[in-house]
Amino acid sequence: MDSNRVLNIKTETDFKTLCFKVFEYQYNNCEVYQKFCKHFNKHPDNVNSLKSIPFLPIEFFKKFKILSSQQLVQKVFTSSGTTGQQTSKHHITDIELYQKNFCQIFQAQYGSIEDYTILALLPSYLERNGSSLIYMVNHLIEKTRQPDSGFFLDDLNRLKETLLKLETKKQKTILIGVSFALLDFVESYNLKLNHTIVMETGGMKGRRKEITRDELHQKLTKGFGVKHIHSEYGMTELLSQAYSKADGIFELPPTMKVFIRDPEDPLHIFEDFTKTGGINVIDLANINSCAFIATQDLGQNVKKNKLKIIGRFDYSDVRGCNLLTL
Repeated sequence: MDSNRVLNIKTETDFKTLCFKVFEYQYNNCEVYQKFCKHFNKHPDNVNSLKSIPFLPIEFFKKFKILSSQQLVQKVFTSSGTTGQQTSKHHITDIELYQKNFCQIFQAQYGSIEDYTILALLPSYLERNGSSLIYMVNHLIEKTRQPDSGFFLDDLNRLKETLLKLETKKQKTILIGVSFALLDFVESYNLKLNHTIVMETGGMKGRRKEITRDELHQKLTKGFGVKHIHSEYGMTELLSQAYSKADGIFELPPTMKVFIRDPEDPLHIFEDFTKTGGINVIDLANINSCAFIATQDLGQNVKKNKLKIIGRFDYSDVRGCNLLTL
């Protein structure tokens, strides 16, 4: 199936048309997904709305190889997890599609990558192999072609000095960091940043007590001296990302659509935008694995193509990728 179609979605009709084609393709080519669909007596001939497409529980990425493509696997992304936990594996057969997609999504939200210096404070991700976030951020850092762009493992003083230097030069900067590391930073330093976007990717990774996103953003806005904290919502099992520029409201890219399912009845999709429930994601960038995923995240559709993340189901694994419990 031509993966480039994913990068050229312009309208709702484009998205919907491609959805049904991808569903049929994945039903026919992913044995695990086909068995799951048959369990609910769903197949391409009787699915006539996006909501009626079966959403594969995200846990399947831990237990099965979820692949729809016959191409060779080029990369395997793995989720984080504490010792002894089973991790998710996302087998990638078209790494170039992932690169093009995350660059396209980033530029739609923030403009040209080359305009920014990107500083990354992602220690827990750097300490393991297979992180899709590290892969993405590293690629973006390389595309900036800025000498100060780079990763900061635990040298917070060097990060502070770099931020102050870039502020003096009025250089547009993005500091992207995991929540616990950003909190560590503001407990040591207080800054007033005028040319820097601070972006959290969520997750305490067991290093700190979980707090709400509102509490996190309150601490970070004060510590960095910025008006708003930006957020990135992504995970190992999804090849698209959503970004929030304030208040934890995420804007979905053209490749994604979200439905909210009833926590008491996973097959029931809420019509009411005020309802909170489990997040079902369609991510067409997952064209070669499974594009229809029932996550363990709790959220609410705010309005068209906008999503608020509330937290996670109590029984889901505690791992990063932008979820804070209430």
